[in-house]
Amino acid sequence: MTDNKKKKDSKQVILIAVIAALVGVSAFLVWMNFQQKTEIKEIVEQMEFEKEQLEDEYEELAIQFDGYQTPDIHNDSLVQLLSQEKQRVQDLLEELRITKVTNARRIAELKKELATVRQVMVTYVQQIDSLDRTNKALVKENKQVKEQYQQVARQAQQLEEERTQLAEVVSRASMLEIGSFTVTALNKRDRKTTVFSQIMKLQFDYTVARNITCPPGMKTMYMRLTRPDGELMQKSMDDVFSFENGKIGYSVFKDFEYEGEEVSGTMYWTVEEILQEGVYNADFFVDGQLIGSFPFTLK
Repeated sequence: MTDNKKKKDSKQVILIAVIAALVGVSAFLVWMNFQQKTEIKEIVEQMEFEKEQLEDEYEELAIQFDGYQTPDIHNDSLVQLLSQEKQRVQDLLEELRITKVTNARRIAELKKELATVRQVMVTYVQQIDSLDRTNKALVKENKQVKEQYQQVARQAQQLEEERTQLAEVVSRASMLEIGSFTVTALNKRDRKTTVFSQIMKLQFDYTVARNITCPPGMKTMYMRLTRPDGELMQKSMDDVFSFENGKIGYSVFKDFEYEGEEVSGTMYWTVEEILQEGVYNADFFVDGQLIGSFPFTLK
């Protein structure tokens, strides 16, 4: 009886020990499962954070590509490459957004792709900076060339103005001038008369002043007589000479040789019309220039 009781008690102890062990194992397994879930949750959260950070980096890179696509880049091939790389960044960003956070392998590949695209951007930025420096240098050079051209143009204009002024001075200096002038009324016997009704001819005596700057040679003197009413006294409508890019009529002309010294001359006008009492005018021209103008009165 006593032995049986001892055996029974021994079995109970073993059973209790087994149960306690099972309880302990179960508790340990529950703790281990909790720990694993906690660790997995932390890993997933870390992976989600890294994915979000990677997305932010892609978005920032896309913005940087936008910043370099400006009208200031005058290089079609570079602009095209920038557009292609920007589209590549957009495509990779879209792929990253739909990639599961647990797909660590693809996320790692996308991270490497980001580094590659960044390096490509660095290369493009260097090219853009180089182009920018070149453009600035060209703009500066063009500005300098333009300023030099404007300076040369101003100097040329100034020289032209000085040349024109000098030519005018020389022209004025070389222009002949009537030194003295007298009018004598003559009757039909070529004698001087003071009787208006007897005037049959007008005698014009003049001198051409000394001018050593005037080119020597044969010259033609044209005289224009105008009546008190302003009408030109002219024998023929064909009697014209060149003056200021045109043709004007003359009354009398005379050829003479000029050597730089004073020259005397005489011209005549034969009266064939009815004279008017009043102030007449005699204008003298040589080499297309007016060299003297003299009013005189007949009455």
